[in-house]
Amino acid sequence: MIAVLKHGTTPEQTDHLIAWLKRMNLDVHISHGAEVTILGLIGDTSRVDMELLGSLEIVEAVKRVSEPFKQANRKFHPDDTVIEVGDVKIGGGNFVMMAGPCSVESEEQIIEIAKAVKASGANILRGGAFKPRTSPYAFQGMQGKGIELLLKAKAETGLPIVTEIMNISTLDLFADIDIIQVGARNMQNFDLLKELGKINKPILLKRGLANTLQELLMSAEYIMSEGNENVILCERGIRTFETATRNTLDLSAVSVLHDLSHLPVIVDPSHATGKAKLVPPMAAAATAAGADGLIIEVHNNPACALCDGAQSLTPAQFDELSKRVAKVREAIV
Repeated sequence: MIAVLKHGTTPEQTDHLIAWLKRMNLDVHISHGAEVTILGLIGDTSRVDMELLGSLEIVEAVKRVSEPFKQANRKFHPDDTVIEVGDVKIGGGNFVMMAGPCSVESEEQIIEIAKAVKASGANILRGGAFKPRTSPYAFQGMQGKGIELLLKAKAETGLPIVTEIMNISTLDLFADIDIIQVGARNMQNFDLLKELGKINKPILLKRGLANTLQELLMSAEYIMSEGNENVILCERGIRTFETATRNTLDLSAVSVLHDLSHLPVIVDPSHATGKAKLVPPMAAAATAAGADGLIIEVHNNPACALCDGAQSLTPAQFDELSKRVAKVREAIV
């Protein structure tokens, strides 16, 4: 349920109303928009008398929210959420380029790639330290050492870092990481999501391989319900009957998620297609669809990459992609 307050409502009046609602054992989420203030009521709202609430002098309207996700819902928070990572802003018309290797392999490799992608316009460095792999015999990442090397690359370039967590037991290693990524396989690891909700750090939440958009938003709700509202949604392709690509990139998700939620939405065309030659056109298409950013795999020697070389761009190819995306943005803004 949401209560829309009238323009001119004083902070004292708002606080008095919130105190009354909390006495009904409701959590109250406050959204101060450009035009109105909205109170989102979370809990057993059946005990709330809608007519009484709506009759209050400071209340403009009262509406029930039928969707199971509340805090991620645009009805609760009409304005776009803008997430700040250092000097980088994500969402609300701000476009972000995240780029880097699927997996950190060496100090030389990650620093070389970091410098290259920054020169081509990337403003966040991605790189895998912990790697969930289908085969137990495949390279699992450098883990703690990989995080150390990412932080060295950050020191060299100034780029904020996004990297994936697989288990809450390793959370201490992520203390200096700027954005923690939850991969597709962990999208419904609810214990992990709840723990990440207790920290004040942006979370990049990837859609699961076979999950609906509502399920993605419910996973975001797990994080937000614990107090962390800094969630970035990521469309990375879903599994369908099609075998020509690694996954099927659902670009309609960008518009649907923007309609349903205030959270930023970025797209990962690398994992979606699995083929380097398909990444640039899908990156351009995602940009045209209104994505708030892209996350692109870049490797200085894809043929020798320890992980996902087939979908990785070279630095030169990423530079061309960045120019293409810039032209698309100029055309649609």
